[in-house]
Amino acid sequence: MVDLHLPPFLASLVTPDQLLMYFKATVILLGGLLLLILVRLSLKKLLSKKLEAQHALVIRRIASYIILGISIAWALGELGFSITVLLGAAGVFTVAIGFAAQTSASNLISGFFLMGEKPFVIGDMIEVDGVTGEVLSVDLLSVKLRTFDNLFVRIPNESIIKSKVTTLTRFPIRRLDMSIGVAYKEALERVRDILFEVARKNPLCLENPKPLFIFQAYGASSLDLQFSVWSQREKYLELKNTMFMEVKSAFDKEGIEIPFPHLSIYAGSTTEAIPVTILQKDLS
Repeated sequence: MVDLHLPPFLASLVTPDQLLMYFKATVILLGGLLLLILVRLSLKKLLSKKLEAQHALVIRRIASYIILGISIAWALGELGFSITVLLGAAGVFTVAIGFAAQTSASNLISGFFLMGEKPFVIGDMIEVDGVTGEVLSVDLLSVKLRTFDNLFVRIPNESIIKSKVTTLTRFPIRRLDMSIGVAYKEALERVRDILFEVARKNPLCLENPKPLFIFQAYGASSLDLQFSVWSQREKYLELKNTMFMEVKSAFDKEGIEIPFPHLSIYAGSTTEAIPVTILQKDLS
């Protein structure tokens, strides 16, 4: 029995034993929080060199949940609650939540598949269902993205498993495909040489792999071409801007026509010419 001298107003509310019990529970909770902070910091330093960011994040969170759960259970035990009863209630509650939240269970399973398959990692740029952004975290239930215009997007893991996901930063180099149309009167050999010269002068274009020139089709108003160049992943957007501007400047300088859609009306050799009447307003 601990002899604690309490003020009269406290003595009427709690006994010394109850106060000591509350004090122990508070110390346990505070100690658990302190241990939680220390473990998270230690795991962050230890795992950052050995595991990928998303796996390290999951391990830190699991460790946090375990420490927090043990601390709360210990504190409740000091307050007189039966741990067996608490575990039984938690089991029943978990089963009830599982039946009521089947979608969450599906997302949880999908999260394990994502962590095992690793189609992307934290820091990658991905595109899912028209949403493009940087991966901030890969959690058990969802993936968090930050878009180019600094919006936060949460995508359930199940949706990612069922959708086509494009990882834009998986490989170190990217190819820029330029769709170009030139007039029918232009010589394709000359157009090809101009395009290759533009790529040669652009410092962002890689020499290997080499640029690619493809004749696509005889279009309605133009000869449709594809010109492809490669760049480092980080320089892709800069290359895209500079290449289109430089091709336009080179075509203007060399007199290469980039046509717009034309409509020709032909009556044929056995039909009469289409009559045309020019109307002029009387300005007097």
